Amino acid sequence: MDMPSKMQPPNDILNSKTFCSALSDCRRPVDQANSLPAACYHSDEILQYEKETIFHNNWLGLGRADRFKEAGQYETLEIADVSLILIRDRDAKLHAFNNACRHRGARLLEGDGKCRAIRCPFHCWNYSVDGRLVAAPHMEDTRDFHHETSGLVEFELKIHAGFIFACFSPDPPNFERHIGDFDQLHSPWPLESLVSTRRIRFENDCNWKLFLDVFNEYYHLPYVHPDSINDVYKKPDAGDRTSGAYASQFGETEGTGGLLAAEQAHTLPPIPGLRGRNSRGTRYTWVFPNMTFAASTEAMWIYEAYPLGPRKCAVYQTMCFPQQSVDLPDFEARVRYYYERFDAAVEEDRIALENQQRGFNSPFTLPGRYCVGLEPNVSGFANWYAEQFQ
Repeated sequence: MDMPSKMQPPNDILNSKTFCSALSDCRRPVDQANSLPAACYHSDEILQYEKETIFHNNWLGLGRADRFKEAGQYETLEIADVSLILIRDRDAKLHAFNNACRHRGARLLEGDGKCRAIRCPFHCWNYSVDGRLVAAPHMEDTRDFHHETSGLVEFELKIHAGFIFACFSPDPPNFERHIGDFDQLHSPWPLESLVSTRRIRFENDCNWKLFLDVFNEYYHLPYVHPDSINDVYKKPDAGDRTSGAYASQFGETEGTGGLLAAEQAHTLPPIPGLRGRNSRGTRYTWVFPNMTFAASTEAMWIYEAYPLGPRKCAVYQTMCFPQQSVDLPDFEARVRYYYERFDAAVEEDRIALENQQRGFNSPFTLPGRYCVGLEPNVSGFANWYAEQFQ
């Protein structure tokens, strides 16, 4: 007869005393805190809670607004079981719509592109790019049917510092409280005026939080990126004290963090107006829950992460530069060195993340402690994340 294991993972993770206690340990200062429990990186139950509580009720960072340059330009995103349409209308206003027809729920758009109107492929209901229903064939005999009350479901949307934020909740949390002192801390960088030059999507076989974790910590650099970018980064400052749902840390660099160590000769001009230490380093910021970016000496790079399952995520990467750099006659030749750097680093991270995910898949993996100087952003997120379960 087989003997039962001495350690049995609980069937109801969210209600287990062990899990709740582990989350409480994440809410301590970084020098005392534990990392998130392993279940947060592999459990279907936890992911479902994240979708309903974190993704459906918080402000989500959806990248840059300037990628929608013309009326009718759109992009669809799949976010925690919600299919979303981002689209610019004829008055240059950006909208966030549920990607489902108001008739019988058919999906309206796929991918990205440009359209003059949004047409349902099922029964040919037509919507303007501002979400109004403009045509519904054969509905004349339907009593009390009104076009003006049958437009697309629209979500609250804000554009701040050039970033798009949207919230699915009909009662969104206060945006000013969410963003906190973000503007003061990032004021040396003209974030709003930076121009997006490349946006790509890829998938990783790891939990969505793991990808954001690795972007926000210095600890892995000499071990995962020894020959690519490690030599660029100096020891960072302590993590900043912030108000709002974000964490940030600045560190000086040898040259720019936007290029491989061997390609520093191809650096683009610095961002106009940067002075002092800000012109010699990179600020890494994580806007909770799902968007992170680095504001560097001459560029900004952004990542959004979305769950595809407890052990798989979709990631979008956006690269941004000052307009003065984009206007240079040799910009396209020089910027490819930046794209090469990020493609190389993402591939190195992918290998490390898939290995890390395999470790987290065990129900017996225990929380660890943080390296105070190298992982403050990760601890800051874990603190915020644990609060969402209270």
